[in-house]
Amino acid sequence: MGPAITSFKRYLGVRSNNEAEYSALIEGMRLALSHGVTHLTAKMDSQLVVRQMTGDYKVKAENLVPLYQQALQLAAQFELCQVQHIYRDQNAEADQLANEAIQDALPGYRRQS
Repeated sequence: MGPAITSFKRYLGVRSNNEAEYSALIEGMRLALSHGVTHLTAKMDSQLVVRQMTGDYKVKAENLVPLYQQALQLAAQFELCQVQHIYRDQNAEADQLANEAIQDALPGYRRQS
């Protein structure tokens, strides 16, 4: 397993958690492609997105279909692209970056526990 290229954060606006997960995957894939990455392993804590990307689940929610299709098109540009599930406690950095992006965009925001 190679090192991460970089980390990034961006406020996405009001979206469902699954839309946000797909958007993060898409942005990460674009970033990897722009850096010439040919073999990608994306690790996510969203079981739904991982299982949809691996073909275990069908995409039923209409709002996710275009994001799913976009992610598949990007995945096809890699020689190897894997999307793997990790548990949320192993994804603390991504969670922190997401919260920072929200706080940067909405200074009064406080995360609900």
